[in-house]
Amino acid sequence: MEDYTPRRIVSLQPSATVVLAAIGQLDRVVACTKYCRDVVPELADHPHVILKDSWSANAEEILAVGPDLVFASVPYQEKAVIEILKSGTRFLGFAPRLLADIYTDVAMIAGVMGVSDRGATVIADMQNRIEDIRSRTSGLPRPRVFCEEWGKPLISSQAWVAELVAAAGGEFLGVAGKQIASEEVAEMNPDILIAAWCGAGDRVPLEKLIVDRKWQGTRAGQEARVYCIRDEYLNTPAPTLLHGLDALAYAIHPELFEPVPGIRQIEAEVVSAGKLGV
Repeated sequence: MEDYTPRRIVSLQPSATVVLAAIGQLDRVVACTKYCRDVVPELADHPHVILKDSWSANAEEILAVGPDLVFASVPYQEKAVIEILKSGTRFLGFAPRLLADIYTDVAMIAGVMGVSDRGATVIADMQNRIEDIRSRTSGLPRPRVFCEEWGKPLISSQAWVAELVAAAGGEFLGVAGKQIASEEVAEMNPDILIAAWCGAGDRVPLEKLIVDRKWQGTRAGQEARVYCIRDEYLNTPAPTLLHGLDALAYAIHPELFEPVPGIRQIEAEVVSAGKLGV
């Protein structure tokens, strides 16, 4: 039987590239973004071209690599989507919100690539890991957590992060994915503050963030429970989220979980010495 599955993939979104790697289809990626390469280091072993992402896609660039399928995801600019469609290539776009949406996207990518069984395995592994953490935190006190995906303007993390916070034993504060004023966060008085800014890696300036927003008096500020978690660990809707789950579990219940790579805490010495300007 002739194989009609796509052989030349352009991935304009890191989450799709992570899934392709997880299902063993990375060798079909002929072009991707620099952000894909940051999240999937295995790409170094596969020839590929670097293109603009879903936000700034260019039809000529896409056509130049001769793809038979383009993967992309929100956020889009309208003109970028038009550029993708103008290329005349088959286009599959994603807009996940919840963990269930992410599982569906994994299944869809695996199905298109002709390896549905591998997709099912990836989904089962994610679900089992999340449920394991949930069972370990069941019955524990639930610290109140504010988690942000962007700093200016201040935007709460996505709904799938809220689900991970709950699985890790915390209570997610605010409305997922919505802009919020720093004063509102201060009034909520979170026990834990977590910043995972899109595109910032692990470089969020925690001390400056607390001072500029006058969050020193929050329980999180006073107890130095202020963390930066690597961008891709919470903002890439793919199996990468399991790293974010481990980081959240440590931040929320350090008495139960060990520190993991990808999470950085504000220096307690800075707080105790009063250098945050309380």
